[in-house]
Amino acid sequence: MTKMLATRDGFGQGLAELGGMNRNVVALCADVDESTRANVFRDKFPDRFFEVGVAEQNMVGMAAGMALAGKIPFAVSYASFVPCRTYDQIRISVAYNNANVKLVGGHAGLTTGFDGATHQTLEDIAMMRALPNMTVIVPADAREARLATMALGEHRGPAYLRLGRAPVASAGDESTPFKIGQAQILRRGSARMGDAQEGNDATIVACGIMVNEALEAADQLAAKHIGVTVINCHTIKPLDTKTLLSSISQSKIVVTAEEAQVNGGLGDAIASLLAENMPHPMAKIAVRDRFGQSGKPQELLEEYGLTARHIAEAVIMLLDKY
Repeated sequence: MTKMLATRDGFGQGLAELGGMNRNVVALCADVDESTRANVFRDKFPDRFFEVGVAEQNMVGMAAGMALAGKIPFAVSYASFVPCRTYDQIRISVAYNNANVKLVGGHAGLTTGFDGATHQTLEDIAMMRALPNMTVIVPADAREARLATMALGEHRGPAYLRLGRAPVASAGDESTPFKIGQAQILRRGSARMGDAQEGNDATIVACGIMVNEALEAADQLAAKHIGVTVINCHTIKPLDTKTLLSSISQSKIVVTAEEAQVNGGLGDAIASLLAENMPHPMAKIAVRDRFGQSGKPQELLEEYGLTARHIAEAVIMLLDKY
């Protein structure tokens, strides 16, 4: 059985690998290097690691200056600080200047757990999606976080990488490719059940840890002979409109799933895409305009309606309605 790892673990590994490939890669951290796994890069390349202390706004400004001087800076902290505390600096120094800064927000989402509402950042996808020039990536597992980190080293322009604390199972196999802006179809229809369907009933579009929940929901629905396509939409901005519209056009309904606020996140991005191209019955699995609270990750997912069961129920409800 594959060991479960958090996406932050994949980031730490990927950043260290990237640093070995490109001497222009530098890392800045705001006193949370071990818990974000930036310490892996720190230990390997101490001369390219900058510990700024509890001064996140200053860190983003430094990163912008380094980027404009030709470096490839990764500015790392908790998502409650990057982007939440540093949004002004991100907006003006990074996004407005189209500076090549990679912003990394760790401990995002409900599954931060017992740290509670102040550290369970749920608004960050909406915040960063709204900024011109910004690329937004939410990897599904540690492997994908590693590949996304390395891809960001080649990507030109501002980007936000959202990471989690809780260990998650691998959503794809080792051969699953990763490309910024290219969604992955992880499952088509209910072929496991011997049916001929190719996702004709529903398309589930998920990001982050919710990709695994979507795959489990597809298993539950397959047992009911409901054909589902599952799409890992790791890049929230820019959206892979071709893949999304192609799949959804062959489905009766669409359900989105994310560990973030319902307002302004992945669900709203998909809803806007469909409104402009092909209106479709749709449901959003997300945090319904609430703050988080302390608890075990799985308990919180259940409390806030973010489990495979909730996704499957949303699919069945929509199919019954339409």
